[in-house]
Amino acid sequence: MIYSYSIRDENEPLKDNLSSPKVDYTIEEDTSTITKRPDEGLSKYIGKSGKEFTEVYGEPQRKEPSAYGYDWWIYKSFSGTYMQVGVEYGKIVTIYALGNQLNVAPFRIGQTIEEIFRTTFLEAEILVTIEDGAYRFELSEEDLNIRPLVQLGDIYAQLSLNKYTSSLSSIRFFDKETLIAMRPYELVYRGELIEPPEISDTEWNEIEIGIEQQIFDITNVIRDRNQLKRLQWNQELGRIAYEHSKDMFENDYFSHDSPDFGTLTNRLESNDISYKNAGENIAAEYMDGPAAIEGWLNSEAHQKDLLAENFTHLGVGVYRKNYTQNFIEIED
Repeated sequence: MIYSYSIRDENEPLKDNLSSPKVDYTIEEDTSTITKRPDEGLSKYIGKSGKEFTEVYGEPQRKEPSAYGYDWWIYKSFSGTYMQVGVEYGKIVTIYALGNQLNVAPFRIGQTIEEIFRTTFLEAEILVTIEDGAYRFELSEEDLNIRPLVQLGDIYAQLSLNKYTSSLSSIRFFDKETLIAMRPYELVYRGELIEPPEISDTEWNEIEIGIEQQIFDITNVIRDRNQLKRLQWNQELGRIAYEHSKDMFENDYFSHDSPDFGTLTNRLESNDISYKNAGENIAAEYMDGPAAIEGWLNSEAHQKDLLAENFTHLGVGVYRKNYTQNFIEIED
């Protein structure tokens, strides 16, 4: 049986728009505003071995490939300590920290935006230099307001700021090479451009499965943070979400409405999904699952779906860099 369907009309698609890197031969370095790298907290592990990390934090619950050459080690045993640790050739190159009980010095998960702006010098241009070249990230006004980049000695921290709670939602630490390869902002460079590895179809399939689980886990951590009931995974919803992400990629469109398969209502009904209410979030071109989630959190309509009290089940589908969440409420 199909129950009444409701999706918010204001829930517009969310797309991360970055231009192609540009060559510039006049890049100059300014070291006057660099903050010292902390001696404590997760950031100190960037550049260290995975073995050193597991000696303190134990083995991860999962290991999943990324699209950037490193493997994600997923720590999800407790919402307050949820994190993803990027390990490449045995070395930690990035850490995504969401749990509000993690030490992310010199910042704190939940720290107010006002305090961060008062105590941290934020720049619209960040220069990263390595042996093969110089790379200048140019942050827009929106970047500075919701995802500024801060240099901490020889590493970098991207702060994900939630404009609705006026607080630090999560933080991501990078080494230089990983930041350049992932390119989360517009980039001007001199020298050799670091490119992510070529990825086969088989490898993409493994990456996509991992991202789907990460988005599901992160969604529930955020719901825990807001004292909301966790969502249950629904395999059929995940398949429908995956097919929509793949359809958008293969047919070069970006919308909740598929030219061939219609609206979410149409797609749920054609697959005999029983539900009371439903909702959908989509995003494209974000560098990975955590980035897509943070984008949704800074969009009022998408955040409403993430934090809707009535939804009970979730399916996530990822194809390349197209992301779909399908939520439903099932009657008891």
